[in-house]
Amino acid sequence: MAAEVLARDLHLDLYRIDLSSVVSKYIGETEKNLRRVFDAAEEGGAILLFDEADALFGRRSEVKDSHDRYANIEVSYLLQRMEAYRGLAILTTNMKNALDPAFLRRIRFVVQFPFPDVDQRREIWKRIFPQGAPLEGLDYRKLARLNIAGGNIRNIALGAAFLAADAGEPIRMGHLLKAAQSEYTKLEKPLTEAEVCKWI
Repeated sequence: MAAEVLARDLHLDLYRIDLSSVVSKYIGETEKNLRRVFDAAEEGGAILLFDEADALFGRRSEVKDSHDRYANIEVSYLLQRMEAYRGLAILTTNMKNALDPAFLRRIRFVVQFPFPDVDQRREIWKRIFPQGAPLEGLDYRKLARLNIAGGNIRNIALGAAFLAADAGEPIRMGHLLKAAQSEYTKLEKPLTEAEVCKWI
């Protein structure tokens, strides 16, 4: 979401890299695919977004066989391209320590997104639905008691919107409760009574 805000503010296109279309099991193909991506971004002036960047920008390993050597060549190629790239590239990861330290040295800004506190979660809830979305009786103070990150809030809001649309109703606390139960099941986390007390 932060990358989308930056792109909109800079009036640039945001090009999200689909790792499945870039990474190849065939030797040399990943580098060719990456070259095409970087070249196109430089020509078009787009912002590159490498989501889950640790999958592509991971640490180089000790070379024990030819597979390790070729994997390290891919990382080295990426290092060279990132160094030469004149545009803006954004890397996102939940595992910063998995990134090769050579990438971290080349990154100009590192932004940490801390886990939101109650006040921040309330603000996220207030802004998560687009203007004009049919809402009825939402209590943002109660919703903020859910001890979850912004991404989970987005998933719950989207799930509730689908439930409400399917029922032909405005989005209500009951829809959000069902969506929260589903999200917590996915997280393998219990939804406590303190979090959802008096929602409906």
